Formats: sequence, C-alpha cells, structure tokens
Amino acid sequence: MTERVGFIGLGIMGRGMAANLLKAGFELTVWNRTSGRADELLAQGASLAASPAQLAAQCQVIISCVSDTPDVHALLLGDVLTSAQPGSLVIDMSTISPQGARVCAEALAARGIAFLDAPVSGGSEGAAKGTLSIMVGGAAEDVERARPYFEAMGKTITHVGRVGDGQTVKLVNQILVVGTMLAVSEALVFAQASGVDLERTLAAVSGGAAGSWMLTNRGPQCVNRDWRPGFTIDLQQKDLRLVLQAADQIGVPMLGTGMIFQLYRTLQADGLGEEGNHALIKALERLAGVEVGEALG
Repeated sequence: MTERVGFIGLGIMGRGMAANLLKAGFELTVWNRTSGRADELLAQGASLAASPAQLAAQCQVIISCVSDTPDVHALLLGDVLTSAQPGSLVIDMSTISPQGARVCAEALAARGIAFLDAPVSGGSEGAAKGTLSIMVGGAAEDVERARPYFEAMGKTITHVGRVGDGQTVKLVNQILVVGTMLAVSEALVFAQASGVDLERTLAAVSGGAAGSWMLTNRGPQCVNRDWRPGFTIDLQQKDLRLVLQAADQIGVPMLGTGMIFQLYRTLQADGLGEEGNHALIKALERLAGVEVGEALG
C-alpha cells in the first residue's frame, strides 16, 4: 500500500529532507508556520495542508522536524494526536529530550498510533544531499515501515533501541560535535598566531588521525570567515541545554560541554545566535587576541 507522507517543519533541515522525499517519489503533503517556505516544494509536486490537523488526518505517515521539546509537544499532543488515524506512524526527527519523546509515544499509543524518535546529524548540507545520519528509537517493526522514508533522507540509518534512545544518541552526537569544534577552533587560533599557512595546515592534518567531519567542513569556513549556518548557534545551544539537563538527571559531569555552552552564551549575548555553530572560534579568538584568516604583519 502506498502511504501518503506528511512533513511538518520546513526550517534549515526540514526543507532539504522534505525535498528528498519528493525526489524519491513519495506523495507528500507539507505544512509550515511560514507557508512561503513551502513554495519550492509545491512547485516540485508537494501538496500544502491548511493546518497540522488537516495534514495528520490525510496522511498515514507524519514526520515532524521542529525546534524544541515544547514545540513538539504542542504539535504532536495537540493537532496530530486528535486528528491522526489509528494505524498511522508518527516520526519525530526534531532534537528534543529523551523523556519528551517517551511522553509523545505513550500518548499516541493510547490512540493506536505508532511513534519513532529519529533525530538526525549532518547539517543543512546532509539534509539537502540526502546523506544524513539518522538515529532511531522505537519498535523494530515501525523502523522497518519507516525505512524507505529514512533511506530517502539519510545515508546511515541506525536503530539504536527503545523510544527515547534515538534522542539520547543524538545528544551523544552533539557532545562530540561541539567538543570537536572547540578543538578545531583552538588549533586554528594556534596556527594563525604561529604564522603558518592555514590552508596548507588544513590539507596536512585533515587526512590523518586528526581528521573529522567538523574539521573538513567547518575548518575552511572559519579560515574564510564564512559564518553561514549548517546549524545555528541558537539551535546548538538548545541541544547543549538538553545534554546538560539529561546529564544532571543521571549524575554525569559534563566539564567540557558545560564550558562550551558558556562560550556560546557569550556569542549569543553579542547577537551572533543565527551564525553557524562553527563561529565558536570567535570566542577563542577574543581570548587570544587573534583573528583566524587575517594577514599577519
């Protein structure tokens, strides 16, 4: 049976993800608070729902990709819960708290609606190219039902465990992302202050043991002073807040992550929240009195 897919949330990640579902040939209905963001998808063959409730009533598979736990709860425990038909599958691809995902699953299950939490990693580039890493929590049969949709949006699909475990693994991912970006930032500031050629430095280290996705993709952006976001500071901070809250609940110290959270906070205070998360380097530059990419006299 061909299922109609509904996609809610056409932000920095959602637009590319929805576009790849269309490219894969799925019947797609979309909704976004700012309807103009759907125009390109409508031109490619998507349908526009008048409301989340209408989308949920029309679609057998409902995918959400919005900002934070309260937004997901307002959406899924409101219009989707009351309008989706029993037997539907709801897939939340936002990054929210693990407990928040379990609350959604329990409420939807009471109405015979299946739920997966499936947060993603790979930035806006991965969303556009369909190469995201997708971390899925939920029942195995629901994961298999969702697999064709995941394969349209991502390259690495991993069923990590129960509902909520997808969100936990995504928080693991975010700890690694920001820790790596701090190391990239310190390394580039050190290289700049030492007077070595930055492009040659990146070429020399990227292929060795120090290589990483963040170094390869965000290092050159730092050198070129290109702060366009694959993922914004504001969204990164939301995720780090979730990390610190979850860590507090289980009693795990997060020394590095807590420090990075505070560094990002200084950038937010200067109005830089919409810049890419690689702008973390600006906090290190201020401490060192060195700006990466500028000519040394």
